[in-house]
Amino acid sequence: MESRKVKARLELEDGSVFHGYSFGAQKSVAGEVVFNTSMVGYPESLTDPSYHGQILVMTYPLVGNYGVPHHNTLDQLDRWFESDRVHITGLVVSEYSSAYHHWSAAQSLGDWLKEHDVPGLSGIDTRMLTKRLRDEGTRLGRIRFFTDEIGFYDPNKTNLVEEVSIREPIEEGSGSKTVLLIDCGCKINIVRSLLAYNLRVRRVPWDYDFTNEKFDGLLISNGPGDPKMCGVTIRHIQSVLERNIPTFGICLGNQLLALAAGADTYKLKFGHRSQNQPCIEVGTKRFYITSQNHGFAVDGRTLPKGWEPWFVNANDGTNEGIRHRTKPFISVQFHPEAAPGPTDAQLLFDDFYRMLG
Repeated sequence: MESRKVKARLELEDGSVFHGYSFGAQKSVAGEVVFNTSMVGYPESLTDPSYHGQILVMTYPLVGNYGVPHHNTLDQLDRWFESDRVHITGLVVSEYSSAYHHWSAAQSLGDWLKEHDVPGLSGIDTRMLTKRLRDEGTRLGRIRFFTDEIGFYDPNKTNLVEEVSIREPIEEGSGSKTVLLIDCGCKINIVRSLLAYNLRVRRVPWDYDFTNEKFDGLLISNGPGDPKMCGVTIRHIQSVLERNIPTFGICLGNQLLALAAGADTYKLKFGHRSQNQPCIEVGTKRFYITSQNHGFAVDGRTLPKGWEPWFVNANDGTNEGIRHRTKPFISVQFHPEAAPGPTDAQLLFDDFYRMLG
């Protein structure tokens, strides 16, 4: 059952206040306020560990009308979600629909948020809010109930990867070739995508020392926050590059691979969070429509000798992937595994698989 309307407000660090109504947990929270322009896919997005520490604003005006699916596991990998919990700090929408209809729906979005102790706020002018974040840049914010006192919190000053990574290694699949997957907050569909090639996948924590282990390829996963917080991971990746082991990075993995190679990263003004980001493969006229979720990017001008940009964003020209000219090292800033979003770039897993030999 949805509760009666309870007033709450979103406050930005610049003093802006947006009044709305609660439809999730009645809990005051603070984080970085970011926006996503996707029309669908909130069950996948809200369980994406890359949103850890963030208050998510959905620009599509109606949210919740198809509810939330039931948990459906296949080989211990949930079919509908990208992790085992909601990772956003809070959700902000224009209009929330408590009435839902979909063949896979098991509960409302509001009840699901309550179950995971995450607040939701509706009745907000998300168009005006998004324009402000787009024009002025990402802001710290807080959702406040009643007279609760809570300070602002910058999640990017925390090692968020440490908070979302697995604690112990996990092995999945039984193929003849092994991919070591650094779990920096890995989306489940990355694991699904690898298992589709009949690979043995060994998932390890972000700081796990694998420098003396044998494996056929390395995949560096997505994850939240500033990549420079992951110094231990970067050093371990460097050891793999010295051994010329095929390496594939996704999202945060693109940034970590760049840092391991000697390049630099920086924070974007408002980031890329949507399912329709156009990327151009450098040197071709080929476009990919991609799913993205990141607030940091690689500075392509700092790539060392032997490395080159692989993809660029057609909207703002930022780096969307790098590769080594002669060695089996590649990475992309977008999500070839999608979930949610288009599967245009899923064929990049084919490239990685061929690199394994």
